[in-house]
Amino acid sequence: MHFDAFDRYHEKDSRLHRLDPRVKAVITIACILSNALLPDGAWIAFLFAFIFLLALNVVSRLGIAYTLKRSLIALPFALIAFSVLFSTPGNPLSMFHFLMWDFTITDAGLLRFVSILIRSWLSVQMAILLVAVTRFPDLVHALAHLRVPPILTTIIAFLYRYLFVLTDEVFRLLRARESRSAASAAQRSGGGVLWRAKVAGDMAGQLFLRSYERSDRIYNAMLSRGYAGHMYTLNPHEMKPGDYFAAAFAVAFIFIIQILGRF
Repeated sequence: MHFDAFDRYHEKDSRLHRLDPRVKAVITIACILSNALLPDGAWIAFLFAFIFLLALNVVSRLGIAYTLKRSLIALPFALIAFSVLFSTPGNPLSMFHFLMWDFTITDAGLLRFVSILIRSWLSVQMAILLVAVTRFPDLVHALAHLRVPPILTTIIAFLYRYLFVLTDEVFRLLRARESRSAASAAQRSGGGVLWRAKVAGDMAGQLFLRSYERSDRIYNAMLSRGYAGHMYTLNPHEMKPGDYFAAAFAVAFIFIIQILGRF
């Protein structure tokens, strides 16, 4: 499986790429928290947050619309907040009947729903930009420097490393199943739905057993090489004056956005 199936890092020579990964992680988390704390209908603050995001896209040399195009796929997941249209008290705007219930859309519900969509949209773009300008190992080590529990960073690192291996294992199981099928290319092999469910269950069980055996071998190999519960890196991740300046500027801008959101 190709390495970029899950890795969204884009190699560029930009100031944002050279920024310390700890600074990028802190700025991303701060922006997401800032978006979550903005009150409903803070349009000026939302606009400034979007301008800040566009500026980061330009600095990264990925294109001004890089995160914009890739964030649209996450908007349908924000529709889970659709119920606030009817559950938030306010002045009624529209009413419709569905099955046995009457639903009334209120002005406060519509305002909250649109605000939730904007917050989610901006936050997803920040996360997309973070993984696009930061190598995943550097991001994991940045989290370790930020005092994230070692067991959590280790699990994330191993999940990323062996996700490709498990995916290749699934492809091998599928190829083995197809090679043992006796049907022609124009026919579907096998029996009915229950038979296919049984085969899929057997394949999932085989994948679990292979993964369990592989994890045991990997753990023993790590112990034999001196693993003591800590992940190491060849990158020193030393903070430079430019990193401190970028962090201070971003925090100040986020603080201004919060002030604008309160007025």
